[in-house]
Amino acid sequence: MSAAKAYHFPITIVPGDIDFMGHVNNARYLSWVQDAVLSHWRKLAPPEAVASKAWVALKHEITYRRPAFLDDEVIAETVLEKIAGARAFYSTVIQRGEDVLAEVKSAWCCIDAKTLRPARIGKEVAAFFFPHED
Repeated sequence: MSAAKAYHFPITIVPGDIDFMGHVNNARYLSWVQDAVLSHWRKLAPPEAVASKAWVALKHEITYRRPAFLDDEVIAETVLEKIAGARAFYSTVIQRGEDVLAEVKSAWCCIDAKTLRPARIGKEVAAFFFPHED
C-alpha cells in the first residue's frame, strides 16, 4: 500500500503556546500532530466511520529542527503511510514556509467508540484514504 496524498493542516500559534524561552513549547508540536491526524480522518472517512471510531496514539517519534514563534505561519503536512489492521502510521512535517520545524513519525490505534476496543480499518474505509488502491 503506497502512501496517501498529503493533507495540509494550518496551525494557529496562540500566546499560551509560547514558553519561557520565547518560542513554541515542544509539547505543542505533538498536539498539532494529533490535531492534523484527527482532522485528516474527519475530512476523508465516511461519516459512519467518524461517528463509530476513535483514535489513540501509540507512539510519536519527533525530530525538532527549528523553533516556531508567535507570529509564524505554520502548517502541518501529514501523510497516512499505511494501515495495518487497527493501526495507522503517519508521517507529519511541521513547516514555516520552506523551513522544516519538526518531523514526526506516529502510530495510532483505531478503537470502537463504544467498546473502546481496537477496531480494524476495513478496505472499504481505507479506500477513502488510498483511492488508487484496488
